[in-house]
Amino acid sequence: MTDYKKTLNLPRTSFPMRASLPKKEPEMIRFWEENQAYERMVQTREGRQKFVLHDGPPYANGHIHLGTAMNKILKDIIVKAQNFTGRQAEYVPGWDCHGLPIELKVEHELGQSKKELSTLDVRKRCREYALKYLDIQRDEFKRLGVLGTWDEPYLTMNPGYESATAGELCAFMRRGSVMRNKKPIHWCPSCETALAEAEVEYADKTSPSIYVRFPLTDPELTDRLPEIGGRPAFVLIWTTTPWTIPGNMAVALHPDVQYVLVQVQGEVYILAEKLLAECAEKFGWDNVQTLKTLMGRDLEGLLAEHPIYGRPSPLVLADYVTLETGTGCVHTAPGHGQEDYDTGLRYGLEIYAPLDDQGRFLPEVEFFAGSHVFEANPQVIAKLSELGALMVQEKITHAYPHCWRCKKPVIFRATTQWFISMQHNDLRDKAVQAIDGQVRWIPSWGKLRIRNMISHRPDWCISRQRSWGVPIIALLCADCGHAYFDPDWVQDIADRFASHPQGADYWFEAELSEVVPQDLTCPECGGRKWTKETDILDVWFDSGTSYAAVLEQRDECTFPADMYLEGSDQHRGWFHSSLLASVGTRDVPPYRSVLTHGFVVDGQGKKMSKSIGNVIAPQDIMDKYGAEILRMWVASENYQEDLRISETILKQLVDNYRRIRNTCRFILGNLHDFDPDRDALPGPDLLPLDRYVLDLARERHARITQDYSNFELHKVFHSLHTMCATDLSAFYLDVLKDRLYVSAPESHKRRSAQTALHTLLTQLLWDMAPILSFTAEEAYQHVPGIDLETYPTIFTYPFSMQETPLMESKERRIWDRMLEVRAEATRAIEPVRKSGGIGHSLDVCLHLYADDDLHAELEANRDFLPELFIVSAVHVHPGKDAPDTAVSSQEMSGLKLKVESAAGEKCARCWTFSPELGHDDQYPDICPRCSRVMHSLQTAAE
Repeated sequence: MTDYKKTLNLPRTSFPMRASLPKKEPEMIRFWEENQAYERMVQTREGRQKFVLHDGPPYANGHIHLGTAMNKILKDIIVKAQNFTGRQAEYVPGWDCHGLPIELKVEHELGQSKKELSTLDVRKRCREYALKYLDIQRDEFKRLGVLGTWDEPYLTMNPGYESATAGELCAFMRRGSVMRNKKPIHWCPSCETALAEAEVEYADKTSPSIYVRFPLTDPELTDRLPEIGGRPAFVLIWTTTPWTIPGNMAVALHPDVQYVLVQVQGEVYILAEKLLAECAEKFGWDNVQTLKTLMGRDLEGLLAEHPIYGRPSPLVLADYVTLETGTGCVHTAPGHGQEDYDTGLRYGLEIYAPLDDQGRFLPEVEFFAGSHVFEANPQVIAKLSELGALMVQEKITHAYPHCWRCKKPVIFRATTQWFISMQHNDLRDKAVQAIDGQVRWIPSWGKLRIRNMISHRPDWCISRQRSWGVPIIALLCADCGHAYFDPDWVQDIADRFASHPQGADYWFEAELSEVVPQDLTCPECGGRKWTKETDILDVWFDSGTSYAAVLEQRDECTFPADMYLEGSDQHRGWFHSSLLASVGTRDVPPYRSVLTHGFVVDGQGKKMSKSIGNVIAPQDIMDKYGAEILRMWVASENYQEDLRISETILKQLVDNYRRIRNTCRFILGNLHDFDPDRDALPGPDLLPLDRYVLDLARERHARITQDYSNFELHKVFHSLHTMCATDLSAFYLDVLKDRLYVSAPESHKRRSAQTALHTLLTQLLWDMAPILSFTAEEAYQHVPGIDLETYPTIFTYPFSMQETPLMESKERRIWDRMLEVRAEATRAIEPVRKSGGIGHSLDVCLHLYADDDLHAELEANRDFLPELFIVSAVHVHPGKDAPDTAVSSQEMSGLKLKVESAAGEKCARCWTFSPELGHDDQYPDICPRCSRVMHSLQTAAE
């Protein structure tokens, strides 16, 4: 008996079914490095229009987490996709190496010995710490399959970078935008440094809420308010920061709000009329008598007295006073708040903030000297109560600013700091205009978010009281404190950073005589003694000036960049500082578009937290499933929203991955004897189904290309999955099996199918390579006909899709209808199969009863319908001949179907039923089609 299985063209491939990604991915990374996959990808696009995605520098501190992994994968997909869809895109990764977190880590490691180290020693330790984690993170990012200039990244601590950063500060100075003032800023007592707006987070905090009365002691009180009549009089304030009471210098009222003088038990109080009833209830006032109603502006200039220290506290006017709560009379401490500071400038009040860097009151502060501000809250309340000034105290929970590094509460503290003015040179207005007219925001809500932040932000505090960063190049007069920062001199010092082995360390190493200009005299006091400024720049200024250090300096880049891409928190961080720095020095934004992604959350949408126990490390996922699954996860989610991840989600992605991989493997298995140079057929010679499917694939490829260009990666992924699961596996490949396995190896039918499969596979691998880089590369190495010496990696392969359709529109519409009929046939066969009437669809003979045009179309393609429907026989009849037992189509009018068991016997080779078995004496157990193939094989063998 003939073994027909050996005569079938069954799939054969060395491309394994099991991916073994955790094991094979590191091997693939070594292959890319050995074959210079990144460099060759870029070189093969030489001459194309550039696309520059500028990397926002991750912090060189600790291992990567899912958020940083997602960010890097997203950038990698976009850079690769840009190369694959028509542009030349290079990727220069970078690291943010300066700043407080690294310095605090080093301080923790040093312990008490830190006090014995010089600034240069601390900087050396910080540099070593940053380099350690830079190397760790670089390996972790490469493990994700991210390609780029990993051997030459940009580092904010490199000498050239530090020189560029200092040069950008000089550019602001040259424009007159830099100032050194005593102003209230966010101050972290724990970290002992000023904080930028971007370094402040808000979290709920319970604070004491107190109402305090300030005695009215103005000598002209009776003349201005005779209604008081010599009775003791007070103005009432409310605050949730009792520790700021020692810094009080005034009480602010709104000029256009109605206030009342009320008498209670022989005393007179001033407060807002609208808040009288609420306050009276809190204070337990009975028999309140209103003596007079007047506007806030009528009270301006009256002198109250500080309830603890007895110094004058005048009544002043301010538009920011509200009537939401309190008394309508606002305690004003110019050293402890921006609005209070502005009011203080208008009225010439002292900018008083008697605190040290740790947030403790200075020795000069009677009663509270040495107390930390938050420790002082109950002490101040007790003193006010002792003096009879406390009306009532409560507790309030409110959003309070916290340091985003140490997570502890911060304070507003007036200190001498360096600022970039938002008003000078119209920086705020220019930045807003750039946001509105020069940048594409993806998604669009990013525009409003950053616009609101820029529109309302105060002057940019750029100084920090730390060691690890780029120094602010300035000299301070030892006699009067005047700051000298002539732009030409500053630029000369900045230039010296570039040639020093450790860059900005030069400033801390150089002798004073080496940096102070000869015969420099203070213009304020005539002094000749100078000291170097020891403050460093805000690290957001460091990273924000990367356009000058990277985009304008490296051949791979251009200014402005085509895209900045980071998480939504960077609207107040890197997007923000980069915009201000670039507009402030060049009058244009550093980017043409800004793409914002969400945060990683767990399967229930909760923020990942170690305390909750829902944190998943990227390394754990890669060890279990492989980086490819992480890449698939990034692409499958709409990254413009928060990205959910869980074990359930990962397992579903593994199933999806298997579908894609098995599709590639099936196609490769059926190309084992196909040489495209020898065996491929020209488009017009392909069978109609093959031409039809190639046209479908061409359209899908166009959609994928467009979605890549629009950065809609989740649409790309779903198109790829649909192509594999629906277009190919559930339709085309299923239909094709019979033709591929049963036909003669070199027959026109089989070569037509293989020609289509080869094109489909190269398209599929090309389309999936930016996302599933490991798998696309692995499969690419098995594709027949590829010149691997010339194109050793898929990232160099010059794929081009057929641009014109292979089918005329009329024929295409007919085949669209054939597929609709196929769906109806499948729907009709399924209940019969489930009932046990048939086993496999090849057991079926299908009768189609159709009217008019549909009948003609089915009749014209009658010989191919059994293959299309995967049945043994199809008979086409006029619709009028349909018997009562025929089932009407659910979706297509004018079509009825009848399912019967196929006539004849089952062919031992192809398993179709045929009434013509036995006609060939040599092969009596197979159908005529298989018999012809067997004779051709026999002839070929002879």
